[in-house]
Amino acid sequence: MPSFDIVSKIDLQELDNAVNSVLRELTNRYDFKGAKFSIDYQPKEEKIILAAEDEYKIGQIGDSLKAFCVKRSVDPKALDFQKEEQASGNSIRQEVKLKNGIEQEIAKKITKRIKELKLKVQASIRGDEVRVEGKKRDDLQNAMTEIKAANLDLPLQFINFR
Repeated sequence: MPSFDIVSKIDLQELDNAVNSVLRELTNRYDFKGAKFSIDYQPKEEKIILAAEDEYKIGQIGDSLKAFCVKRSVDPKALDFQKEEQASGNSIRQEVKLKNGIEQEIAKKITKRIKELKLKVQASIRGDEVRVEGKKRDDLQNAMTEIKAANLDLPLQFINFR
């Protein structure tokens, strides 16, 4: 029986390369000369902590991070920018959480959406991924197209299409 899996995974090595590229670019930029800023990438906790002197610089770091993620084929939807907060020394800190894996709530939305299509396919939640099975490949491809069009705030990949 043909099937495919819907997953949401981030290539952590490419994200690390993007963070390093942002650091390299910002140290050479004129408006960041002599400025105190940092980007702390913590892959184990799945977050990035941005710190800078003011809101403008935090915004520029965030924009550069998004741009370099696009260049490195990491979907910027995987970055969840939290609220800016005051830090010590008159600086501002912002946490960026990484969306890695499909949460149960979103997985339920995906399965509900597939059932609403009235295609002859079954969707089942398996941990942090969704498996879709059906008898016809065309039905599976229609389900893929509809899920892509659903505009969930999550980078989705379709793997193991058999």
